[in-house]
Amino acid sequence: MTRTVTVGLDGSRESRAAAEWAAREAQLLGLALRLVQVWEPVPAPMAQAPLLGAETRQHWTERIPRETSEGLRLRHPGLDVITEQLSGRPAEVLAGAAKEAELLVLGSRGLSGVGGFMIGSVGLSAVAHSERPVVLVRAGEQAADEHEMDPTGIPSAATPFRPVALGLDIESPDEELIAFAFAAAARRSTSLRVVHGWNPPPYYAYGLSVDLELHGELTRRETAALAEVLAPWRRKFPQVEVTEESFYGTPAAHLVDASREASLVVVGRRIRRSPFGAHIGPVTHAVLHHSAAPVAVIPHP
Repeated sequence: MTRTVTVGLDGSRESRAAAEWAAREAQLLGLALRLVQVWEPVPAPMAQAPLLGAETRQHWTERIPRETSEGLRLRHPGLDVITEQLSGRPAEVLAGAAKEAELLVLGSRGLSGVGGFMIGSVGLSAVAHSERPVVLVRAGEQAADEHEMDPTGIPSAATPFRPVALGLDIESPDEELIAFAFAAAARRSTSLRVVHGWNPPPYYAYGLSVDLELHGELTRRETAALAEVLAPWRRKFPQVEVTEESFYGTPAAHLVDASREASLVVVGRRIRRSPFGAHIGPVTHAVLHHSAAPVAVIPHP
């Protein structure tokens, strides 16, 4: 089966923003867009209530996907849009749908007055259990938000893309994570900003704040190690300009800062087979909740 860009659709502002982002990404990738709407079965007594009756079900299962797909085809000429209604627990169904997708795109409510996300239980569970890349898009996200300001200081989708930001752990760098970030930057014809956070060995930590020479030595070592990890990828993607940033401490805060000037933030998540817990890691969790740009979470061993 040909892979698609798959988006979870429920009619909310955040899912509509996710669908628009997914349509743009599908065109960049040259793939079809698959709109998946999940209808969660309810107990018979509740299904008979006025708000959950036949008219409401028809509205959700017919009108919303039809109107959404028609609008996307109008705004993105030539895009192949597929709609599908599935039944079950949304998080499980969406994670299952992602198996056949190039990536899964989900919407997330924006935090009022603050750049960032509010991740619901469905989105968090889908991120934690999907074995394909998942992108979270805030409500209200516009195409112009991913681009540089025009010469007059006005957001415009006609200007170049902002950089892609990648959070990278060089102790166990994953090729799928790095490849996704470089490819995302390449198809946007933009640069890649790689953010790496490091902490000293425990036996160094006590005197690090006062030993500037030791701090400088560790910084140079980490910077050189980061450059070594990225060297083959620079050769593979010579068209992508790369900025390397190595910081003392957790990279979460630095990635959130980078997100304010990024078109996309890329982070990793280790695949955990246990059915319990979210399993997304503290850095990814923090970035998901505070990033000002869409976030791509790439699962890896």
